Amino acid sequence: MLFNSSVFLFAFWPLTALITWLLARREGVAAQVFLACASVFFYGWWNPAHVILLVGSITGNYCLGRLIRRSPQATQRLVLALGIVLNFGLLAYYKYWAFLCEGLGGMLGWQSPADPILLPLAISFFTFTQITYLCDMVAGKIESNGFFDYVLFVAFFPHLIAGPIVHHRQLVPQFRGGRVFRLRLENFVPGLALFILGLSKKMLIADVFAPFADQAFQQAGTNAGLPVLHAWYGILAYAWQIYFDFSGYSDMALGLALTFNLRFPMNFFSPYKAESVIDFWRRWHITLSQFLRDYLYIPLGGSRRGVPRMLDNLLITMLVGGLWHGASWTFVFWGGLHGLFLVINHLWVRLRQRKQWKELPRTAAIILTLVCVLVAWVFFRASSFSAAWNMVAALFGAAGGPVSAPFSIKGGQALLMLGALVIVLRAPNTMQVMSGVRPSLEAVGDEAIRVRGAWQLTPRWAVACGVLFAVCLIRLNQPSPFIYFQF
Repeated sequence: MLFNSSVFLFAFWPLTALITWLLARREGVAAQVFLACASVFFYGWWNPAHVILLVGSITGNYCLGRLIRRSPQATQRLVLALGIVLNFGLLAYYKYWAFLCEGLGGMLGWQSPADPILLPLAISFFTFTQITYLCDMVAGKIESNGFFDYVLFVAFFPHLIAGPIVHHRQLVPQFRGGRVFRLRLENFVPGLALFILGLSKKMLIADVFAPFADQAFQQAGTNAGLPVLHAWYGILAYAWQIYFDFSGYSDMALGLALTFNLRFPMNFFSPYKAESVIDFWRRWHITLSQFLRDYLYIPLGGSRRGVPRMLDNLLITMLVGGLWHGASWTFVFWGGLHGLFLVINHLWVRLRQRKQWKELPRTAAIILTLVCVLVAWVFFRASSFSAAWNMVAALFGAAGGPVSAPFSIKGGQALLMLGALVIVLRAPNTMQVMSGVRPSLEAVGDEAIRVRGAWQLTPRWAVACGVLFAVCLIRLNQPSPFIYFQF
């Protein structure tokens, strides 16, 4: 069920919110149980059969968590290991089985499955969420919790499909608030405004650029050459598409949670303003970056065992991060490319500090980082390595064979491209605009932006949000899925 669909906007969300608010006036536990059940229904809307998988995964991990709590310390780690194996085994079967069969089939004589396994929605997200739960349980970071606490923690519909990846200790304590789940206008109104801003990013910007990116990469996949200008327009179109698509989803998730008086961790913070690839991964998919850091990079040794080992750990972590996004070698290559960029970035920082060189000018650092990210996006988006190499060759004027333009670039489209560039590089992001109401668990302390552009309940903001929502309604007949739904 898409956030940008009429069934969600005019049926599921209003009815779920209304019933939750009414139940919360009498009994908070009843509201919580209903919201948990509604979230499971939301998950099953696309494929009811996968509800069994979600509920089974939740029940199994909850039982493992209780077993960890009741076991001696020596046994806890064995239970944790069992839980990690089971969770990753489930993920590997549904997401990577065909990939593994294809990769090993040539060497071992395996036959690939005749029918591909239908990938359950959000399996990567709810798998990682529950692994954090088991790890935090062993670390003693979690207090006791009831079953429906756990169900709502994992399945709460605003974050279930595409994040953010939340920790038990971040969300469940909020369920204990005296007025949680009740209608509180001081949270509902800014939450609604944030949702509309995110919806506008998705429908009015991301979806507008999507056709140009699709056409460019489709032509690259047919081995037909692309003119340099069209290649750059295509990759920039994809860069803006995925930026506003994922940023829009992140805003909508936080806005929806806020309407129920809950706050999620921040997941997106102007990544194209990053001055290095290190900085980029502190701003893009923040909760995934933190998960990979805390549960993979640091356990591997982090930076504690010398520079060579640190660089190896970075590469391994990013390769896993690439594989998490999809069962394809292009995703693995994308992760490895970012790992290589991070290695170079860390080595440069150490060399600059040793030689006492000045930092690059901010504008140059942003441009260099953005070019690296754009080149990497080629492999993230391309359907095959041949398509990716064709696109990279076209970007640098080395396209072979006959060259043809997959679309015409008109003046209005060029202005739209320029406008998107200005937004991502110069405009305050939504977390800064909404900083006065603190929509996320983290505070954003930019006083200058608060003064100049902070959201407030004023007629001007009400009209602006109303107009944006009305324009979005015009496009509701063609809702498109979010890019991160496939992960």
